[in-house]
Amino acid sequence: MTKPSTSDPTRMRTVLGHFATGVVAITGIDPDTGSPVGLAANSFTSVSLDPPLVAFCVAATSTSWPRVRAAGCYAISILSESQEAVCRSLAARGVDKFAGIDWTPSPSGAPVVADSLAWIEAELDTEHAAGDHTIVVSRVRHLHSSDQEPLVFFRGRYGRLTVPA
Repeated sequence: MTKPSTSDPTRMRTVLGHFATGVVAITGIDPDTGSPVGLAANSFTSVSLDPPLVAFCVAATSTSWPRVRAAGCYAISILSESQEAVCRSLAARGVDKFAGIDWTPSPSGAPVVADSLAWIEAELDTEHAAGDHTIVVSRVRHLHSSDQEPLVFFRGRYGRLTVPA
């Protein structure tokens, strides 16, 4: 029997794409420009209830994360099923990512994407280098949820969760 290779990034992406995830928008106000900045991520998880911590991963090459980090306080909006366009906009490079995206300020002023499934206002706790990404652990300051359905990412495509009645 041939031992499977773990060194092929394409194969790894394909296999890990079988794990369905939600999608979040991580947003802040750029202190240099006063404009909203952000990125999309599907690597998001709860870490601890006491103290309240969450984590997400960003590419080490991200140009958006340093600008969000500089805000000091940021919002993590859990995207709803109707927000694929928001995700695509925040995942784009070299464009005005917030063009056409409605938002409201969190209690500390971070941009919360309008019509999100839920949102968390957070601040940086720790960062850990991990290969070609950075694991960002964040301390939760405020949070809110709604009764909408989530945007789901599975096998490289966006979809919706079918919840039995």
